[in-house]
Amino acid sequence: MTTTTADTAADEAAVRTLLAEETEAMRTRDAERAVARYAPDAVIFDLAPPLGRRGRTAEGVQAWLGGFDGPIGVEITELEVAVDGDLAFAHSLRQLSAVPAGAPEGFAFWYRATTCLRRVDGHWLVVHEHTSTPFHMDGSFRAATDLQP
Repeated sequence: MTTTTADTAADEAAVRTLLAEETEAMRTRDAERAVARYAPDAVIFDLAPPLGRRGRTAEGVQAWLGGFDGPIGVEITELEVAVDGDLAFAHSLRQLSAVPAGAPEGFAFWYRATTCLRRVDGHWLVVHEHTSTPFHMDGSFRAATDLQP
């Protein structure tokens, strides 16, 4: 099957829409919606420990959401998407903003995200996601949460 420019544009738009679902799922604290975009055996390298995991569960996301008071924001910027057949690749900068439970004030920081997707039964699913924060290489090894795009 040959893909056309229109097919590729539609696929890229579908991937962008799927990635935007995360921002809305976090904002509305909808754990089920947040995990719906992942393949059951997706490989995930998150900001939080452990170093890696397979799969994402609504219970795990709900527990993470429970660590915050008020709204949780995820902003995606500088998103680039490439599609080739049933595989897609996206990378972006993202900002996470929230107020930790019991904390007097919130935080916001930028991090990097790379997402690989596969079309399964006509639907795009995340099969691999890697998020990271750079760290200061001055001997302190502190996360560089002060960076801005």
